[in-house]
Amino acid sequence: MDPAARAEPTPTAEHAPLCVDLDGTLLRSDLLYESLLALLRTRPWQVWRLPFWLLRGKAHLKRKLAEAAPLDVTQLPYDERVLQLLRDTPARPRVLCTASDLRLAQAVAAHTGVFEEVMASDGARNLSGAHKADALVERFAERGFDYAGNGDVDLHVWKRARRAWVVNASGRLAASAAGHCDVEHHLQGHPAPLRSWLRALRLHQWLKNLLLFLPLLASHRFLEPAPVLASLAAFVAFGLCASGVYLLNDLLDLPADRSHPRKRARPFAAGELSLLHGLLAAPLLTLAAFLLAAAVTPAFFGVLLIYLGLTLAYSLWLKRIAMLDVVLLAALYTIRIIAGAAAIGSPLSFWLLAFSMFVFLSLAMLKRYTELAALLGEGRQAALGRGYGVEDLPLIQSLGASAGYCAVLVLALYIDSPESRALYSRPQVLWLICPLLLYWMSRVWVIAHRGGMNDDPVVFAARDRVSQVVIMLCALAAFAAL
Repeated sequence: MDPAARAEPTPTAEHAPLCVDLDGTLLRSDLLYESLLALLRTRPWQVWRLPFWLLRGKAHLKRKLAEAAPLDVTQLPYDERVLQLLRDTPARPRVLCTASDLRLAQAVAAHTGVFEEVMASDGARNLSGAHKADALVERFAERGFDYAGNGDVDLHVWKRARRAWVVNASGRLAASAAGHCDVEHHLQGHPAPLRSWLRALRLHQWLKNLLLFLPLLASHRFLEPAPVLASLAAFVAFGLCASGVYLLNDLLDLPADRSHPRKRARPFAAGELSLLHGLLAAPLLTLAAFLLAAAVTPAFFGVLLIYLGLTLAYSLWLKRIAMLDVVLLAALYTIRIIAGAAAIGSPLSFWLLAFSMFVFLSLAMLKRYTELAALLGEGRQAALGRGYGVEDLPLIQSLGASAGYCAVLVLALYIDSPESRALYSRPQVLWLICPLLLYWMSRVWVIAHRGGMNDDPVVFAARDRVSQVVIMLCALAAFAAL
């Protein structure tokens, strides 16, 4: 640090303005990517304008995004440590100084109530790095302010600040800041642990992709090496594609997740993972999925492409339409079975597809029922981003349970069909599966009615001991019928 600069008179701690960065410092997120995702969520047809906005500068891009896709700043993931430090320093001027657009920064300042002044990008000048340092020196003089930041770009400001607050950053950055000014506070960041990425990728949801093996089992080809390897490759490809879609869905569903009692803890909603990293990871996973799918069969590649298109349509639009969303969810489960058949070149079974649609329609209804019941427990009346209200609970319960019983009826009809007698030497043994499924379907709906169901019934079934026993007994009955 320049000794001459050290020798200059500086304000006392009681009077020196405290200037605080927004993205990554006060906020565990970035408003540029929050605005971009809001545009994708609400006005995707305007995405083509992004390159033209950027050609006029980053500040102009931020201004147009703020105008096109306003954000609800009350739901953003603020760093409570920084807010508390700001609340504990009411005697000194507190300034929100950010490269985010001015209208968003003003909304944040009004919501938090801890700032007396706001400095931000104005649509013409991007208030970042050296530009931010110049603006602060012009406003408060050299060494006339303290500054809280979180990134290497903030070193431009700390070179000219009185003291530094290093927030959500490593010891390396704190040491670099200390080379320019005194570090008053170092609030270490929460590094993105592997566990956060595993949660975001939803590896436990790969259990749903076990449906790809049903055609292999139903056709009794599970002892043939080629179809087994093809099914395994299809399983991994579907898992990669699904994880990429889960990332995108979480990014697009941020407002709804942040208002949900449990989903607010998801890594992107809580600010544990970078939105930019999510935007990069989602297409990379999808690309890897299709490269692997191309090595399976062309038919499987086509089914996976249909799955991706339907899932994107669901994430962007269709999940907001009541009843269409649950029908599409059931269809997405059934597509996994179709994909499994395409991977091994097996003909589709009408009975299996009909059974799958009814079973998974019931489970999709159960998922919506659980979400609405949780909202009702909080005293809220509607689900954000969905087409349902708590008044729909009785209807969803009735429709969902009926769909589950219809699935058992389809199974009963299949047992007495020529197709069943052609595949099984003792098809009458399959009747044992019917009471097991009736019991399980009734039980999960009773659990949901009593408030004990997980957000995802499939995950609940994988972890629930009774469900595991029922699955094992059904498998034993199917094996005994061979």
